[in-house]
Amino acid sequence: MSWGTELWDQFDNLEKHTQWGIEVLEKYIKFVKERAEIEINYAKQLRNLSKKYQTKKNSKEEEESKYTSCKAFQTTLNEMNDYAGQHEVVSENMTSMIMAELTRFVQELKQERKSNFHEGRKAQQHMETCWKQLESSKRRFERDCKEAERAQQYFERMDADINVTKADVEKARQQAQIRHQMADDSKGDYSSVLQKFNHEQQEHYHTHIPSIFQKLQDMEEKRIVRLGDSLKTYADIDRQVVPIIGKCLDGITKSADSINGKQDSQTVIESFKSGFEPPGDVDFEDFTQSIKRTVSDTSLTNSRADGKSELKISGKSRGKLWPFIKKNKPPPPPPASDSSPSAVPNGPQSPKQQKEPLSHRLNDFMTSKPKIHCFRSLKRGGATPEDFSNLPPEQRRKKLQQKVDELNKDIQKEIDQRDALTKMKDVYMKNPQMGDPASVAQRLIEISNNIEKLRVEVQKFEGWLAEVEGRLPARNDNSRRQSALYETQNATTPVSNCAQDRESPDGSYTEDQSQETEVKVTPTEFDDDFDDEEPLPTIGTCKALYPFDGENEGTISVAEGEVLSVIEEDKGDGWTRIRRNEEEEGYVPTSYIEVYLDKNTKGAKTYI
Repeated sequence: MSWGTELWDQFDNLEKHTQWGIEVLEKYIKFVKERAEIEINYAKQLRNLSKKYQTKKNSKEEEESKYTSCKAFQTTLNEMNDYAGQHEVVSENMTSMIMAELTRFVQELKQERKSNFHEGRKAQQHMETCWKQLESSKRRFERDCKEAERAQQYFERMDADINVTKADVEKARQQAQIRHQMADDSKGDYSSVLQKFNHEQQEHYHTHIPSIFQKLQDMEEKRIVRLGDSLKTYADIDRQVVPIIGKCLDGITKSADSINGKQDSQTVIESFKSGFEPPGDVDFEDFTQSIKRTVSDTSLTNSRADGKSELKISGKSRGKLWPFIKKNKPPPPPPASDSSPSAVPNGPQSPKQQKEPLSHRLNDFMTSKPKIHCFRSLKRGGATPEDFSNLPPEQRRKKLQQKVDELNKDIQKEIDQRDALTKMKDVYMKNPQMGDPASVAQRLIEISNNIEKLRVEVQKFEGWLAEVEGRLPARNDNSRRQSALYETQNATTPVSNCAQDRESPDGSYTEDQSQETEVKVTPTEFDDDFDDEEPLPTIGTCKALYPFDGENEGTISVAEGEVLSVIEEDKGDGWTRIRRNEEEEGYVPTSYIEVYLDKNTKGAKTYI
C-alpha cells in the first residue's frame, strides 16, 4: 500500500498527519526531559538526606557509632548515597541517549518534511498554471469561432442584397475568410495546449505526487520506528541500573543482619560500667541513749557518740552511698608545699586555704604581666616595629626574609638601571650629537647612593634575620619580654587544670566536669587588655598573581606581585583571608593569589 497511489488527492490531510507525528515525538521528548529532571532531583534529595544523617566528626554521634545498630544505619546511609548515584546515571543516560538523539532526529524530520511539501506545492502550482493556459486557449478558440460565424453570416447577407456594391461584398468575403483563419489557428493552439496539459497531468498524478508521497510515507515510518527504539532504550536504561540498585539493597539487608543485640548490650556495659560495688545496708543509729543519762554523762557520751556516728557515716555508710548522694564539688587542691598544711595528702583544708592558691596565681599573673601593646591597640593605629619584634619568631623570620628579598630585588633593579645609563653615557661620549653625557652623570650618582642605602638596609635586616634564626646569641628587649610572657602563661596553667584530680572517698574518680566549682575573678586591667578577640595567627604567605580592587565590604585590595600573610585558608567558597599588616586584613579570590602554607603551622603557638 502506497500513499502515492491510494492518497493521491489527500495532500492537505497528509500535511496535517505528518505534522501531528512530529508533535507526538516532541511530546515524548518533553516527557523524557521531565523524567530526567525528576531523577536528578530525587538523587539530590537522597544525597542531602544521607548527608543530613551522617555521623558528624568530633561529636557525640561518633561515639555512638560503635554500636552495631548505628553501624548498620550508617551503612544504610552510604548505600542510599550509592542508590542516589544510580538515579543520577538514569538521568544522564536519558538525557544523552534519548533526549539529545531524538531532538536532533526531530530537526532532521522537520527539514525533510518541509522540503517534500515544498516540492509538492511547487508541482501543484505548475498544474494550476497549465490549467489556466488551457482555459485561456479554450476561451480564445471559442471566441474566434463565434467571430468567424458572425463574419460568415454578414458576408452571406451582403452577397444576397442586390443593393450592395460588389466592393462591399468582396470586403465582407475577405473579412469572413480572415475570421475563419483565426478560428483555425486558435483551434490548433487549443489542441496543442490540451495535449500538453494532459501530459503534465499524467506526470503529476502518476509520477511526481506518488514520489513525493512515498518520501513522506518513508519519513513517517522512520519516525514511528525511531519512537519504538527510544521506548526500548528508555526501558533498557532503567534495567541497566537494577543490578546495582539490587546490590545496594543487598548491602542494606546485610548490614541489618549484622545487628547484634547482645554485642550492643556488652558495649553499653563497657561504656558505662563504674566498677563500684552496690551500697550495703545502712546501720541503725539509736538516739534514745542520751535521754537515760545525766547531764555530765550525756555531754561526755555525746561527744564520743557523735564522733562514732560521724565515723560510721563518713567511713562506712557514706562511703558506700556517695555515688548517689548529691554533694558540692570540693574546690581544686592547691599545689603541694612543705610550709602549707595542704602538703599532707589527706589533711583537712579550710575554704580560705583552698581558694588562696587560685587568687594568688591570678594576682601573680596580673602583676607580672609584661607591658606590651595588645592587639586592640595595634588595630587602632599602633605602629609596627621595623624589626617585626611584635610577631612570633617564625612569622618574624618570614617577614624579615620577605623584606630582605624585596630589598635585593630593588637593588637588582637599581643595578640594571645603572648599567643601562652607563651604556647610554658611553654612547653619548662616543657620539655627542645623540646627547649630553653630563645629563646622565647626575642620575648615576643618585642611583649609586640608592644602592648603598639599600645595601645598608639589607645588612640591617639580615642581622635581625640571623638573630631570629639563632646564628647570633644576642636577644633584644622585646624577645625577653615575650619570654617573660610565655613563662607567665605557663605558670598560670595549673589554674585551669586544678580540678582534674577529683577522687571519691575511696580514691576513685567521682564527678564529671559539669559540676566544677565556678571561680569568680574581679575584673582588672587583665580584662581590659584581652577583652577584644585576638587576631588569627599567620599560617603562611601568598603572592598576588593579578591585581584586585577589593571594592566590596570585607575584601582587601592587592597589587600584582605583592606578598602578604595568609591567616585563613580557602574553605571551599573561593576566598582566602589575608593580612597586609596589623591594621589591614580581608578576603581576596583564591584564584588571584599563590599560597605558601607553613609546614609547622599545625600545633604552633599564637604569640602576642
